[in-house]
Amino acid sequence: MEKQKTLFIFILTIGVFGILNTEMGIVGILPLVADHFHISVSKAGLLVSLFAIAVAISGPTLPLLFSGFNRKKVMLLVLGVFVLGNMVSIFATNFNVALIARVIPAFLHPVYVSIALTAAAASVNREDAPRATSKVFMGVTGGMVLGAPISSFIGSSTSIQMAMLFFTIVNAIAFFAVLLFVPSMPVQQRLSYGSQLSVLKKSITWLSIIGVIFINAAMYGVSSYLAEYLETITNVNGGTISLMLFIFGGASILGNIVAGKVLTTNPLKSVALFPFILGAVYIVLFLMGEFTGPMAFIVFVFGIMIAVGNNISQYWITSAAPEAPEFSNGLFLASGNLGVATGTSVGGLVISGMGTQYVVLGGLLFLILSLVFILLRNSLHITHPTGNSSTNL
Repeated sequence: MEKQKTLFIFILTIGVFGILNTEMGIVGILPLVADHFHISVSKAGLLVSLFAIAVAISGPTLPLLFSGFNRKKVMLLVLGVFVLGNMVSIFATNFNVALIARVIPAFLHPVYVSIALTAAAASVNREDAPRATSKVFMGVTGGMVLGAPISSFIGSSTSIQMAMLFFTIVNAIAFFAVLLFVPSMPVQQRLSYGSQLSVLKKSITWLSIIGVIFINAAMYGVSSYLAEYLETITNVNGGTISLMLFIFGGASILGNIVAGKVLTTNPLKSVALFPFILGAVYIVLFLMGEFTGPMAFIVFVFGIMIAVGNNISQYWITSAAPEAPEFSNGLFLASGNLGVATGTSVGGLVISGMGTQYVVLGGLLFLILSLVFILLRNSLHITHPTGNSSTNL
């Protein structure tokens, strides 16, 4: 039984990795895409920005609409659409066709991820749910961290078609793994759309949503400009920057394990402490950013904290609305993307107005705001051990 659960969670993780790899991997080949379609790099960037917008739009809606259907069938549908979309991208000779082939699957991105997080948590005991979802988050982290360098290597060594073929193969592996090894997962207690939407009437839900927006703004408002910080403030070369980013990515994968442990043992305390710990990292980053040796350690700790923050964000919203797991996971994805957009925008304004070194000030501001809403939510004295365990496979 334990082996079956382990295999099940691993398959869910592979699927999440494939979807996130499709989303973020294109970043590594944007210059090649621009050359291939004879367009500017900024226009090629629509492949990234429109994908993210589609995820943010569909996050609160499509997981809700698909919540009553057999989860295995829905996962196969999503993975199948991603496989087809990637195949069209391989053979597309027109940029608009390639753009459509990416945006259509993007709308289904939150559907698979929300189901994966919900199903992983429901497959274990309530107390172990955060640990199970942290394993699925390894797929998220892996896709975000490894997608760009892998696609860049394949694209520069061969062609963009081969890079997109890699996206296709990963999603196809996940598709057949779900088809062959995942049992049918009908929803045993179908929730009405009205009952799921009713979680928006609770103040704890909105406090959690706003808190998660600020948490993600605090994290990605700084981490999005990490490479620029290393180049302009730490003053290291391209090879060292790549090594630092590799350290950051490896630490992020490790951070999912850390998050699973802390959210299992003492979740409320862990969430309350997070802004203080990440704030300390930012202060040290500001003070020691010019020194390469200390920066390697700071980047390592920063990577761990980013992964912990992602897990905290998911736990914070789903534990506020455990009666609607798919919908609450969709709210998490939408809130997270809104936070990323907010943080990167403010971070960019800080850099243009004050300089790269001061980007941490935006992060600190958002951490203070997140702490306010974390404490407000805790003051309600409403605690749920986990957000997803109320749903059965």
